[in-house]
Amino acid sequence: MNLTLKIWRQDGPDVAGELVTYPISDVSPEMSFLEMLDVLNEQLIEQGVEPVAFDSDCREGICGMCGLMISGEAHGPEVTTTCQLHMRSFTDGDTITIEPWRAEAFPVVRDLVVDRSAFDRIIQSGGYISVNTGAAPEAHSTPVPKENADRAFEAAKCIGCGACVAACPNASAMLFVGAKIRHLGEMPQGQPERDARVVSMVNQHDHEGFGGCTNIGECAGACPKEIPLDVISTLNSDFRRAKRHS
Repeated sequence: MNLTLKIWRQDGPDVAGELVTYPISDVSPEMSFLEMLDVLNEQLIEQGVEPVAFDSDCREGICGMCGLMISGEAHGPEVTTTCQLHMRSFTDGDTITIEPWRAEAFPVVRDLVVDRSAFDRIIQSGGYISVNTGAAPEAHSTPVPKENADRAFEAAKCIGCGACVAACPNASAMLFVGAKIRHLGEMPQGQPERDARVVSMVNQHDHEGFGGCTNIGECAGACPKEIPLDVISTLNSDFRRAKRHS
Protein backbone atom coordinates (compact mmCIF):
# COMPACT_ATOMS: atom_id res chain seq x y z
CA MET A 1 0.00 0.00 0.00
CA ASN A 2 1.02 3.60 -0.61
CA LEU A 3 -0.09 5.96 2.16
CA THR A 4 0.13 9.59 3.17
CA LEU A 5 0.86 10.19 6.85
CA LYS A 6 0.14 13.47 8.57
CA ILE A 7 2.06 13.25 11.83
CA TRP A 8 2.15 15.68 14.77
CA ARG A 9 5.72 16.91 15.30
CA GLN A 10 6.60 18.85 18.45
CA ASP A 11 10.12 19.29 19.78
CA GLY A 12 9.06 19.66 23.40
CA PRO A 13 6.27 20.57 25.81
CA ASP A 14 6.93 24.32 25.56
CA VAL A 15 7.29 24.45 21.78
CA ALA A 16 4.48 24.85 19.26
CA GLY A 17 3.79 21.74 17.17
CA GLU A 18 2.41 21.11 13.71
CA LEU A 19 1.26 18.34 11.42
CA VAL A 20 3.96 17.28 8.95
CA THR A 21 3.15 15.20 5.86
CA TYR A 22 5.19 12.10 4.98
CA PRO A 23 4.51 9.76 2.05
CA ILE A 24 5.27 6.08 2.67
CA SER A 25 5.17 3.28 0.11
CA ASP A 26 5.23 -0.51 -0.03
CA VAL A 27 3.43 -0.88 3.30
CA SER A 28 2.48 -4.51 3.91
CA PRO A 29 -1.09 -5.13 5.15
CA GLU A 30 0.46 -7.58 7.64
CA MET A 31 2.51 -4.88 9.37
CA SER A 32 1.34 -3.57 12.71
CA PHE A 33 0.79 0.16 12.90
CA LEU A 34 3.95 0.60 14.99
CA GLU A 35 5.97 -1.49 12.55
CA MET A 36 4.83 0.88 9.84
CA LEU A 37 6.10 3.81 11.94
CA ASP A 38 9.38 1.93 12.43
CA VAL A 39 9.77 1.72 8.65
CA LEU A 40 9.03 5.43 8.33
CA ASN A 41 11.64 6.26 10.97
CA GLU A 42 14.26 4.16 9.18
CA GLN A 43 13.58 6.18 6.06
CA LEU A 44 13.76 9.48 7.95
CA ILE A 45 17.07 8.53 9.56
CA GLU A 46 18.51 7.68 6.13
CA GLN A 47 17.39 11.12 4.94
CA GLY A 48 19.00 12.83 7.93
CA VAL A 49 15.61 13.77 9.42
CA GLU A 50 14.82 13.42 13.14
CA PRO A 51 12.70 10.25 13.58
CA VAL A 52 9.18 10.45 14.99
CA ALA A 53 9.05 9.86 18.75
CA PHE A 54 6.32 7.51 19.93
CA ASP A 55 5.80 5.25 22.95
CA SER A 56 5.82 1.45 22.89
CA ASP A 57 7.01 -1.43 25.01
CA CYS A 58 5.55 -4.95 24.89
CA ARG A 59 3.81 -4.52 21.51
CA GLU A 60 1.49 -7.33 22.60
CA GLY A 61 -1.48 -5.27 23.80
CA ILE A 62 -0.62 -5.82 27.45
CA CYS A 63 1.40 -2.92 28.86
CA GLY A 64 -0.65 0.10 27.78
CA MET A 65 2.39 2.12 26.72
CA CYS A 66 1.32 2.71 23.11
CA GLY A 67 -1.48 5.12 22.39
CA LEU A 68 -2.17 7.37 19.42
CA MET A 69 -5.05 9.31 17.96
CA ILE A 70 -5.33 7.80 14.48
CA SER A 71 -7.53 9.83 12.14
CA GLY A 72 -9.46 11.12 15.13
CA GLU A 73 -9.98 7.76 16.86
CA ALA A 74 -8.18 6.58 19.99
CA HIS A 75 -6.01 3.60 18.94
CA GLY A 76 -7.50 3.75 15.44
CA PRO A 77 -10.46 2.11 13.68
CA GLU A 78 -10.35 -1.21 15.57
CA VAL A 79 -11.11 -1.89 19.26
CA THR A 80 -7.56 -2.78 20.17
CA THR A 81 -4.29 -1.17 21.21
CA THR A 82 -2.23 0.75 18.66
CA CYS A 83 0.46 -1.94 18.69
CA GLN A 84 -2.12 -4.60 17.76
CA LEU A 85 -3.69 -2.53 15.01
CA HIS A 86 -2.61 -3.85 11.60
CA MET A 87 -2.32 -2.01 8.32
CA ARG A 88 -4.94 -4.28 6.74
CA SER A 89 -7.43 -2.00 8.49
CA PHE A 90 -6.48 0.70 5.97
CA THR A 91 -6.73 0.99 2.19
CA ASP A 92 -4.16 1.81 -0.47
CA GLY A 93 -4.06 5.57 -1.01
CA ASP A 94 -5.40 6.47 2.46
CA THR A 95 -4.32 9.63 4.25
CA ILE A 96 -3.83 8.89 7.96
CA THR A 97 -3.56 11.63 10.57
CA ILE A 98 -1.54 10.62 13.64
CA GLU A 99 -1.61 12.71 16.82
CA PRO A 100 -0.79 12.26 20.52
CA TRP A 101 -3.44 11.91 23.21
CA ARG A 102 -5.06 15.31 23.70
CA ALA A 103 -5.65 16.16 27.37
CA GLU A 104 -4.41 18.82 29.76
CA ALA A 105 -3.42 16.09 32.21
CA PHE A 106 -1.35 14.33 29.48
CA PRO A 107 1.16 17.02 28.42
CA VAL A 108 3.10 16.33 25.22
CA VAL A 109 6.73 15.37 25.85
CA ARG A 110 7.77 15.13 22.22
CA ASP A 111 5.92 14.38 18.97
CA LEU A 112 3.49 11.54 19.79
CA VAL A 113 4.76 10.91 23.34
CA VAL A 114 2.73 12.22 26.28
CA ASP A 115 3.37 12.18 30.03
CA ARG A 116 0.78 9.89 31.64
CA SER A 117 2.27 9.94 35.13
CA ALA A 118 -1.02 11.47 36.33
CA PHE A 119 -2.42 7.92 36.21
CA ASP A 120 0.41 6.74 38.47
CA ARG A 121 -0.36 9.45 40.99
CA ILE A 122 -4.06 8.53 40.99
CA ILE A 123 -3.17 4.91 41.76
CA GLN A 124 -0.69 5.99 44.45
CA SER A 125 -3.36 8.16 46.06
CA GLY A 126 -5.42 5.00 46.62
CA GLY A 127 -2.86 3.96 49.21
CA TYR A 128 -2.66 0.36 50.34
CA ILE A 129 -4.75 -2.54 51.55
CA SER A 130 -4.26 -3.57 55.17
CA VAL A 131 -3.90 -7.31 54.69
CA ASN A 132 -1.19 -9.77 55.61
CA THR A 133 1.43 -9.70 52.85
CA GLY A 134 3.31 -12.81 53.97
CA ALA A 135 3.05 -16.16 52.24
CA ALA A 136 0.23 -16.71 49.76
CA PRO A 137 -2.97 -17.67 51.61
CA GLU A 138 -4.76 -20.92 50.93
CA ALA A 139 -7.09 -20.35 47.97
CA HIS A 140 -10.30 -21.18 49.83
CA SER A 141 -9.48 -19.38 53.09
CA THR A 142 -11.40 -16.25 51.99
CA PRO A 143 -14.50 -17.20 50.01
CA VAL A 144 -15.41 -14.71 47.27
CA PRO A 145 -18.73 -15.02 45.42
CA LYS A 146 -18.15 -15.75 41.74
CA GLU A 147 -20.16 -12.72 40.66
CA ASN A 148 -17.87 -10.43 42.67
CA ALA A 149 -14.74 -12.17 41.44
CA ASP A 150 -15.90 -11.86 37.82
CA ARG A 151 -16.54 -8.14 38.21
CA ALA A 152 -13.15 -7.63 39.87
CA PHE A 153 -11.30 -9.51 37.13
CA GLU A 154 -13.22 -7.62 34.44
CA ALA A 155 -12.12 -4.29 35.93
CA ALA A 156 -8.56 -5.52 36.50
CA LYS A 157 -8.10 -5.83 32.73
CA CYS A 158 -7.55 -2.06 32.54
CA ILE A 159 -3.99 -1.39 31.31
CA GLY A 160 -3.99 2.37 31.88
CA CYS A 161 -3.33 3.24 28.24
CA GLY A 162 -5.34 6.48 28.43
CA ALA A 163 -7.64 5.84 25.46
CA CYS A 164 -10.63 6.63 27.67
CA VAL A 165 -9.25 10.10 28.36
CA ALA A 166 -8.33 10.71 24.72
CA ALA A 167 -11.78 9.67 23.48
CA CYS A 168 -13.76 11.64 26.08
CA PRO A 169 -14.88 15.14 24.99
CA ASN A 170 -14.24 16.24 28.59
CA ALA A 171 -10.88 14.44 28.90
CA SER A 172 -12.25 12.61 31.93
CA ALA A 173 -10.43 9.61 33.41
CA MET A 174 -13.43 8.28 35.31
CA LEU A 175 -13.45 4.96 33.42
CA PHE A 176 -9.85 4.39 34.53
CA VAL A 177 -10.56 5.42 38.13
CA GLY A 178 -13.78 3.40 38.17
CA ALA A 179 -11.93 0.29 37.02
CA LYS A 180 -9.39 0.66 39.83
CA ILE A 181 -12.11 1.32 42.40
CA ARG A 182 -14.17 -1.72 41.35
CA HIS A 183 -11.11 -3.96 41.12
CA LEU A 184 -10.42 -3.67 44.84
CA GLY A 185 -13.95 -2.81 45.97
CA GLU A 186 -15.31 -6.21 44.91
CA MET A 187 -12.72 -8.14 46.91
CA PRO A 188 -12.66 -8.74 50.69
CA GLN A 189 -9.08 -7.45 50.89
CA GLY A 190 -10.19 -4.07 49.60
CA GLN A 191 -12.87 -3.35 52.17
CA PRO A 192 -11.00 -1.72 55.11
CA GLU A 193 -9.82 1.28 53.05
CA ARG A 194 -12.72 1.31 50.59
CA ASP A 195 -14.22 4.68 51.58
CA ALA A 196 -10.92 6.50 52.03
CA ARG A 197 -9.62 5.07 48.74
CA VAL A 198 -12.44 6.32 46.54
CA VAL A 199 -12.41 9.84 48.01
CA SER A 200 -8.64 10.13 47.67
CA MET A 201 -8.55 8.84 44.09
CA VAL A 202 -11.39 11.08 42.91
CA ASN A 203 -9.75 14.10 44.55
CA GLN A 204 -6.45 13.27 42.85
CA HIS A 205 -8.25 12.82 39.52
CA ASP A 206 -9.66 16.34 39.80
CA HIS A 207 -6.34 17.77 41.01
CA GLU A 208 -4.55 16.40 37.94
CA GLY A 209 -6.84 18.39 35.65
CA PHE A 210 -8.98 15.65 34.17
CA GLY A 211 -12.50 16.70 33.20
CA GLY A 212 -15.78 15.63 34.74
CA CYS A 213 -17.76 12.64 33.49
CA THR A 214 -21.03 13.37 31.67
CA ASN A 215 -21.80 9.73 30.75
CA ILE A 216 -21.30 10.13 27.02
CA GLY A 217 -19.79 6.65 26.81
CA GLU A 218 -16.97 7.35 24.33
CA CYS A 219 -14.50 6.07 26.93
CA ALA A 220 -15.94 2.56 27.03
CA GLY A 221 -16.32 2.53 23.25
CA ALA A 222 -12.60 3.26 22.77
CA CYS A 223 -11.29 1.01 25.56
CA PRO A 224 -9.14 -1.77 24.05
CA LYS A 225 -9.88 -4.01 27.04
CA GLU A 226 -13.64 -3.34 26.90
CA ILE A 227 -13.95 -2.06 30.46
CA PRO A 228 -17.73 -1.60 30.90
CA LEU A 229 -19.20 1.85 31.46
CA ASP A 230 -20.92 0.72 34.65
CA VAL A 231 -17.62 0.83 36.58
CA ILE A 232 -18.35 4.56 36.76
CA SER A 233 -21.67 3.75 38.45
CA THR A 234 -19.74 1.73 41.04
CA LEU A 235 -17.39 4.67 41.51
CA ASN A 236 -20.25 7.12 42.01
CA SER A 237 -22.03 4.78 44.45
CA ASP A 238 -18.86 4.24 46.51
CA PHE A 239 -18.09 7.96 46.51
CA ARG A 240 -21.57 8.92 47.74
CA ARG A 241 -21.43 6.30 50.49
CA ALA A 242 -17.98 7.43 51.57
CA LYS A 243 -19.11 11.05 51.79
CA ARG A 244 -22.12 10.06 53.89
CA HIS A 245 -19.88 8.21 56.32
CA SER A 246 -17.28 10.97 56.57
